Amino acid sequence: MRPQAKTAVRWIDNQLNSWLDEKPTHLKSFKPLAALIIGGLLMGLAPVNAWPLAWIALVPMWGLLHRTQLTTRQALIGAGIWGLAYHGTALSWILWWLKPLLWMGLPWIAGALLAFFAWAFITVWGAAIGMAWMGLMLAANRWQPVSGWRHILLGTALWCAVEWVWSKGPLYWTSLSYTQSPHNLLVLHLAQLAGPITVTAAIVAVNGMLAEALWQSERKSRSKFSNPLVWSFALFISLHVIGFGLYTQPLADAPEQALSVGLIQGNIPTSEKLTNQGLQDSRRVYLSGYEDLVNQGADLVITPEGSISQPWNSFTQSQDLFMRSVVKNGVPLLLGTFARVDMEANQGKLTQSLLMLSPEEKVVGRYNKIKLVPLGEYLPFEKVLRAVMGPLLPWASLAPGSFSQQLTTPFGPVAAGICYESAFTTIFRDQVSRGGQLIITASNNDPYPPRQMMQHHAQDVMRAIENDRWEVRVTNTGISGVVDPKGRSHWISAAGDRITHQHTVYRRESRTPYVRWGDWLTPLLLISAGYATSRSISATGNTSDSQKP
Repeated sequence: MRPQAKTAVRWIDNQLNSWLDEKPTHLKSFKPLAALIIGGLLMGLAPVNAWPLAWIALVPMWGLLHRTQLTTRQALIGAGIWGLAYHGTALSWILWWLKPLLWMGLPWIAGALLAFFAWAFITVWGAAIGMAWMGLMLAANRWQPVSGWRHILLGTALWCAVEWVWSKGPLYWTSLSYTQSPHNLLVLHLAQLAGPITVTAAIVAVNGMLAEALWQSERKSRSKFSNPLVWSFALFISLHVIGFGLYTQPLADAPEQALSVGLIQGNIPTSEKLTNQGLQDSRRVYLSGYEDLVNQGADLVITPEGSISQPWNSFTQSQDLFMRSVVKNGVPLLLGTFARVDMEANQGKLTQSLLMLSPEEKVVGRYNKIKLVPLGEYLPFEKVLRAVMGPLLPWASLAPGSFSQQLTTPFGPVAAGICYESAFTTIFRDQVSRGGQLIITASNNDPYPPRQMMQHHAQDVMRAIENDRWEVRVTNTGISGVVDPKGRSHWISAAGDRITHQHTVYRRESRTPYVRWGDWLTPLLLISAGYATSRSISATGNTSDSQKP
């Protein structure tokens, strides 16, 4: 390590130790705990507004692995503390769920307890990512201890594997990758290679090298992995240089692929639109918005998730005011509403859907929400609960859509997602790989605060970059927007406004490496880590043999 860099690292560590040295000895035990809490809080503050924090916030987690005096239980608790601080901070907006619980008729205390439980449960679920990683690392180190670059490679591979597993579950939002969105567009372009896990791997690896540098400084020793601080900066810069190369590639949008899209942000509170009067107001607002956008020259108009709370009736659709307006004006409308699983027979459970109404007086395309929100759109263990509680249950679960869907429009296939699905990258990647030329997301976002809305926008920015597609996001209460394939937001609405907007986007048929091959990085990292570990075993065995008489 260069003298200047080594001096800087030692100075930072000495400042921390000097404060503790002036205190009673027992306070030194709080140093790791404080570092974990601070690291988790920094990672929780990183999304949307402070992306650089993510590149140092994971250092305390890596540091736990260097503290060999800790028991397995202590290390797992430490990882849990970091995770609670991270996910609890990032997901604090979930507490706003209290509002709909109150207008659903729950007493204030019951609503507050239920909202707190939802936030706490999802926070713990997210914190389990770090705990699972810590458990795997400890198990791997007991089987075959590795150090230096092998240690960092193994940790990066296992974190990516754990995130991959969590992304297949029902609750997923706070991947490390989204801490860089929407402002660090250079590193976000790495996701074009193998998806958002590429960004996660970069963050984990850089943090691991920084932790290695601090550990070497604390021990005043050098491992076989020399100059980790220099390597961490070199990796950080190299990743951004590669991202810059991808970012500066021209879009080359074809004029004949232009599409004028109209967005309607109705700003109708959910508590109102579920009433009869609210339903009438919704129809008036969205019909008026549709007419205005048609007059502005829109080729396609899109409404938010659940714009019309009344289920679609296929038997009377020719008399529906929206269908009649579409036939009259000749401009298709993508309507957010509810529909029966068997829409033709008007039978089965309801789905949260986007219906493509065409001037031919037909529903030519349909997308059903796949990832339903627990407690909001479906009841976990509903059969058991219904057997016990019967008619006391307040609502029935919606039916999820299938992963094989493709939303058809008069302009070609598009990739669609509804609200919470913005965090599930494979939903969009699969649709783009099947020919989706544009990404459309429709959300409600009521009653959540602007913090949640900006995180939601950040998720959609990532989906646009990964798939190299223009993205149109339409919400009820905000924030709506238009994002190009470079992740640049061409228009963003204000929260709480009732507004219509018309924007030109472009259909595209390009295929990024991620669209072609999916997440190939995680298995590659796991194989590489396994090979590096086996080589370490071989080297250890050879050393032992050479020492025999």
